[in-house]
Amino acid sequence: MKHLSSEEDQRFRAEFEAGRFPPADFNHRAHIRLAYVYLCEHDPDTAHQRMRSALLSFLGHHGIDVSKYHETMTRAWILAVEHFMENTPAAESSDVFIERNPRMLDAKIMMTHYSAEVLFSDEARARFVEPDLDPIPPIPRRGVDT
Repeated sequence: MKHLSSEEDQRFRAEFEAGRFPPADFNHRAHIRLAYVYLCEHDPDTAHQRMRSALLSFLGHHGIDVSKYHETMTRAWILAVEHFMENTPAAESSDVFIERNPRMLDAKIMMTHYSAEVLFSDEARARFVEPDLDPIPPIPRRGVDT
């Protein structure tokens, strides 16, 4: 069985993509949830592209400076969520998945992979930079979109 997104997850994605999700409510958990929903539907590369596009559209829709977007964080969190998805039993929703993986709610988890100097650099904000402390575990590629 593969991980699934619930109807509520799908509504959340649709609301986010339409710009109707309040920026004040788009916290770390919501980022994880959105990554999970995209990964339920797509391979990691496509999920990353969709996440990037959705985040940039969201920023633009709400008049938030696009410089807030961080490419390395986006890609690294897609990889991290995918890693947890590959290593935990399939869930029927993002809520169940997150409940089974509460460690992901620690937004500072990336600091175990990246030094602050690298992660918060202009280069890391503009393009994906590989971790300098501890590699993100490799992801087995699932093939085509499902």
